[in-house]
Amino acid sequence: MTRSQWTLSDVLLRATSLAPDGEIATKREDGEWHQYTYQDAYERVCQLAHALDELGIGAGKRVGTVAANHDRHYELYFAVPGSGRSLHTINHRLPDEHFEYVVEDAEDAVLFVDPQFIERVECHRDAFEDVSAFVVLDDEVPDTALEPVTDYESLLEGRPTEYEWPSLDPETECGLCHTSGTTGIPKGVQHTHGMLVRACNMMLQTDTVAVSGSDVVFPIVPMFHGYAWAYPYVATIAGSKLVLADSHTSPEALTSVIEREGVTIASAVPTIWLDVAAYLDESGKSIAGLERIQSGGSAVPESLIRRYDDAFDVEMIQAWGMTETAPFATISRAPSGLEADCGEIDLYASRAKAGRPVPGISVRVRDEDGESAPRDGETVGELQVRGEWVIDSYYERPDADADGFTCDGWLRTGDVATWDKRGFVDVVDRKKDIIKSGGEWISSLELESELMRNDAVAEAAVIAVDHDIWQERPFAFVVTERDRTVDAETLNAHLRERFPKWWLPDEYEFVDALPRTSTEKFDKQQLSKRLDS
Repeated sequence: MTRSQWTLSDVLLRATSLAPDGEIATKREDGEWHQYTYQDAYERVCQLAHALDELGIGAGKRVGTVAANHDRHYELYFAVPGSGRSLHTINHRLPDEHFEYVVEDAEDAVLFVDPQFIERVECHRDAFEDVSAFVVLDDEVPDTALEPVTDYESLLEGRPTEYEWPSLDPETECGLCHTSGTTGIPKGVQHTHGMLVRACNMMLQTDTVAVSGSDVVFPIVPMFHGYAWAYPYVATIAGSKLVLADSHTSPEALTSVIEREGVTIASAVPTIWLDVAAYLDESGKSIAGLERIQSGGSAVPESLIRRYDDAFDVEMIQAWGMTETAPFATISRAPSGLEADCGEIDLYASRAKAGRPVPGISVRVRDEDGESAPRDGETVGELQVRGEWVIDSYYERPDADADGFTCDGWLRTGDVATWDKRGFVDVVDRKKDIIKSGGEWISSLELESELMRNDAVAEAAVIAVDHDIWQERPFAFVVTERDRTVDAETLNAHLRERFPKWWLPDEYEFVDALPRTSTEKFDKQQLSKRLDS
């Protein structure tokens, strides 16, 4: 039997065939809106593929992007891999050393750069030995030291609007992403066409995020981060309206975009949704029409899930994944019948977990002896995964492979988790963040989630500090809600309702804001350094 397997060019061709008038709307950096159809986008993607040929970028070469969420970046998402090259999305928020490293590690042949990031790239130009050209993602080239350089629109101008897409093996590399490097130098993660197409098909299913052609999809998560959790590809394969907002990520801007474009599903990390909720409470603005939020990247507090249910009538769906499992491996959406089988408290507790493995992914939890942990929802161990879009090695990093994978081929996630009989995985902490006090484990994530259930607490982060007797003890940083005050004694009284006394933080520090990483997670390394200084 002859079988034809899809690549990413097939994804875009499906949209042009079945939803040619489907809309892609972008609020660009200057605040102006750009709107066009999938058919329009396809023609420009073809022009871009011809331009890459003309630049002499050979098959298998990598094309780097230093860009926000917009239509031109979307075109790169398809033209680069569809023409047999590999898309390298670069996190512009990385520290200087890591920013240089990832470009050189990928051996990027050309960099496509947003105007607002040109200065960032200029500072490192001399370190980019493999980069032969720069393209500014605009209709003109500003004053810059980059060379040779051209603007994006001139690159496309006059080129054919049809392209003969090569016949690619679905397991051809389509993209390279680097981990954020919070625990060492970033690791390169290679993805293939087949991996992303299979992941997209998973996200169309009812018990996952159920993206359909009637949805208006708004990926807020950066397009440099795990392909924006694959939503630009998923929206295309479904023929959904796709909304992008460039660098407009303030709560006011996001709310305005959701209202203006009639967004039905949006995706972002929990800190974004905390900020949006605070803005909605303060401003009285509405997000009517938004049906569901998919959040991940770090644990979503149960209190936040309830808040969106009760105050805004929006379902918050938590998913868990890593760059290595792009986009995700588990999802906390309750399957049919679960709500009837358990009470409200139990249901919310399940929704606040990382969730059940999605079709195509297998998980297991291993204890300290490497044995399978019982599925009792209590026994902790390392979460390990494998599946149809999970990598089995890092890019040219045998040192990372030795630590990152088991001898029988499972990815060691570095997360500590439990697993219950209904299949819900609960990530209780990162191995590097879990607190060991007197030989017993304390989950910083559970403490943070419970602290944020207190009405006076807006955000909370808990870290481990050294202790002469107990080895480590928890220390909590807290941001209070506007015009609210609370003290350590009150918060520990709140925690005692759920946790034993020895879990409670020994100390608190009340701060105006918590530092965040390049992917908008709470930056616990910076908090630890703050205490050490």
